[in-house]
Amino acid sequence: MNPSFGIMTVPMQVEYADLLSVWREADGIAELEHAWLFDHLMPISGNPKGPAFEGWTLLSALAAHTERLHLGLLVTSNRFRPPAMLAKIAATVDVVSNGRLQFGIGVGSRPEPAAHREYAAHGLPFADPADAVASLAESLTVIRRLWTEDEPFDFPGIHVQLTGGFCNPKPVRRPPVLVGGRARATLRVVAEHADIWNYPGDDLADAVARGAMLDALCADIGRDPATIARSLVLPASYDDPGSTRDAMQRAIDAGFAHIVFMLPAPYPVSVASWLAEEVILKAT
Repeated sequence: MNPSFGIMTVPMQVEYADLLSVWREADGIAELEHAWLFDHLMPISGNPKGPAFEGWTLLSALAAHTERLHLGLLVTSNRFRPPAMLAKIAATVDVVSNGRLQFGIGVGSRPEPAAHREYAAHGLPFADPADAVASLAESLTVIRRLWTEDEPFDFPGIHVQLTGGFCNPKPVRRPPVLVGGRARATLRVVAEHADIWNYPGDDLADAVARGAMLDALCADIGRDPATIARSLVLPASYDDPGSTRDAMQRAIDAGFAHIVFMLPAPYPVSVASWLAEEVILKAT
């Protein structure tokens, strides 16, 4: 599988105009194929009272201002939105982008308290991990059906219940599903539902070990693990692009062909061009 490269701009502690500028620039650079935001309702680092944009709203705005980039959230929190509502939101963004959505989703949240406070602050329940993983699997089943079925349907699940579930408009095409996570239970969901698996972090040794676990889980259900692309997020170093190139090459050599470069804010002028010229092209 040929590697694909993208950017991630974390939509907190930054201005909308700066995010828009980076995405518009990246949209014109052939070496960059995809662009990503995250899904948090409050900052998870820096000033706790600083700005943090709602991910899907911002993604729709950026979709309307770009023409080529595939785009998505790394990753949507399944704890934030009911799955039928999320399916509708995602279908809308896919239509706005003319079929460029890559649907990233995960259990939701991180272990540190700074990431948990957003639930209580927004009146959202925080499910325990076992229930959250089971809910993710049901959500993905429901979302796929809402995107593809032409008649309303009922879904009497344990975590998700729908009566007359239906989605119109449908996505332009069924968006690729990216599932993020490293726990064994989440990797089982990846094996069953994902087109792309994203390892949450840049610990390559652990990512390789978790990838082997995913391979085994695919074998358990009779799925070819090669049908799941492997994704990794790498921090971009503006001061040391050589270290970023080296990390990228190690990831590709280890089988991670979907590479997302995390761009720290504040963004240098022409940061997307810098990434293409100093990191991607010098290594490929």
